Amino acid sequence: MGVFGKKKPKVDPVIVAQAQQVREQQEVNAAFQKGITALRDFIAPSSIEFMSTHFQIGTRFARTYYVYGYPRQIYTGWLSGMINLDEIMDMSMFVYPVESQVVLENLRKKVGQLEAGIMIDNEKGRVRDPGKQAAILDAEEMRDKLQVGEERFFRFGLYFTIYGGSMEELEFVAHKVESMLGQQLVYSKPASSQQEQGLNSTVPQFVDQLQIRRNMNTGALSTSFPFTSADLTQDSGILYGINMHNSGLVIFDRFSLENGNAVVFAKSGAGKSFTVKLECLRSLMFGTEVFVIDPENEYQRMCDAVGGAYVRLSLSSATRINPFDLPRVVDAEEADNALRSNLITLHGLLRLMMGGAQVQMLSNSAGNAMVPALSPVEEADLDAALIETYAKAGITNDPLTHGSVPPTINDLYDTLLHMGGTGPQLAQRLRKYTTGTFAGIFSQQSNIDINNPLVVFNIRDLEDELRPVAMYIVLNYIWNKTKGDQKRRILVVDEAWQLMRYEDSANFLFSLAKRARKYNLGITTITQDVEDFMGSRMGRAIVANASMQILLKQSTSAVDVLSDVFKLTSEEKKRLSQFPVGQGLFFAGQNHVHIQITASPTETGLITTNPEQVQQIEQQGEITQPQGTIDLNNRLMPGV
Repeated sequence: MGVFGKKKPKVDPVIVAQAQQVREQQEVNAAFQKGITALRDFIAPSSIEFMSTHFQIGTRFARTYYVYGYPRQIYTGWLSGMINLDEIMDMSMFVYPVESQVVLENLRKKVGQLEAGIMIDNEKGRVRDPGKQAAILDAEEMRDKLQVGEERFFRFGLYFTIYGGSMEELEFVAHKVESMLGQQLVYSKPASSQQEQGLNSTVPQFVDQLQIRRNMNTGALSTSFPFTSADLTQDSGILYGINMHNSGLVIFDRFSLENGNAVVFAKSGAGKSFTVKLECLRSLMFGTEVFVIDPENEYQRMCDAVGGAYVRLSLSSATRINPFDLPRVVDAEEADNALRSNLITLHGLLRLMMGGAQVQMLSNSAGNAMVPALSPVEEADLDAALIETYAKAGITNDPLTHGSVPPTINDLYDTLLHMGGTGPQLAQRLRKYTTGTFAGIFSQQSNIDINNPLVVFNIRDLEDELRPVAMYIVLNYIWNKTKGDQKRRILVVDEAWQLMRYEDSANFLFSLAKRARKYNLGITTITQDVEDFMGSRMGRAIVANASMQILLKQSTSAVDVLSDVFKLTSEEKKRLSQFPVGQGLFFAGQNHVHIQITASPTETGLITTNPEQVQQIEQQGEITQPQGTIDLNNRLMPGV
């Protein structure tokens, strides 16, 4: 019986090849699927090519530098200029602590070597080496501080990588950075033939492959703290704009400072009214009431949009404001002094109405004759006439009489006309406000009782001679209302130079600025005539009493004045006349930043005064027929 072996089945080569091809395709697909889901594939550049002096990462060129030399003394924040540079840069710092005992031993040896070197120089009659003397002093000082634990010792490495779209741009950035460091006697070099190690040292993986370090004590190392750019962001307040130093938000509450006053300086067209209107609009959303004295009819569109009260003052309008009105105050001490305080205010107003002296910034050579102020005799007669006029109306120092109907300028005119002394002459000087050209607007009882979060007083249609008087009376009216109920309010005085032309009105505005904080009022003073405003004593005093200042683009002649007042750096002084529209310096207390005023399209449509923008928006029907209004209770109504 024979043994037969099993016969192996035949294998078709075609089937084997097909199966192998399927397996390879599956492996490729699996590798591909795994590859596209890896995070490193999303963030990795397309290619990296290293050269001896630079490297190319994707389409951009880059170069890594290390810092090798420092001055004997270095100041705090020396890195801020480079960190705030408007260039793409990666920077890494490596700090290695060193045992104090090791450093003390090395310093002892170093001091011995230096002293021996000085002795040898003396024996050989060589000239004294100041460098060795300074090194000994520094080493001894360091030994003392290390011994008592006042200082510690570190090894410090600083590397940075700069980028450019081309080699020319890279060289430009490199020159800028090296020059900025060189001005501070800080020296850097490119990591020649070590660009790969330099890149590894600056990417965020905590690897120091260059290992180029410098000995530093605690004090010197602390000056390298990188986060030195100014920051004006608070937890509360309104958004003023973008911090151009670090692209942060400037969110600030002006009432958190010593006082809520602010001044805004800018040349015509630089955006000062835009800035203030934006602040007013955003303040209204947080419940702050706003008063505005508008000399150029710039606030009407915003006022109409938020449902504010728009008061137009002119000789032909029906609006009347009586400057003899007394404030309704709740404080007992204020009530006792209400009449006396209003009499003092009326003295300044009447001097202005009778042709009070202009301040010195308007010289006679400009064609503005200096009208003499009231003489002491006239002042005394005017004071007696004012007291008698109030008495005839039944109003005395007793607060219980302050509810009576107040007198008017017509009553004062009659009192002056029938009294002795200089009364008749003073009455003649008041006649144009009672029966003359300016009669009516300020010589009758007030017919406005405003209770609105936003009130705008328009004085555009008033004659130039009557404008300062109107601004004075309106300021007094607002001041009386502020003392009555002490809500948080902002008072905007646009084109304030018109008040600063006259001594009495300038003094009144300064008095408001000093006392406003007590009544929870912040005064915003806006002007484009910086030289005239700062040229007066009261103007400088108003700036000194403002805790917040905004300086937008200035004329060349105004830069020197503002630089002296605000102690600007040379760079800030140079930029002040070159800022684009909407950019400037924002001062808040001791801090200031370079700011970009930013508004939403809706806000821009409500507050812009640019003729082209206004015409374009009106053509689109977004201003003349608004589809909605802004609700002042912290939200925007639909349709805006």
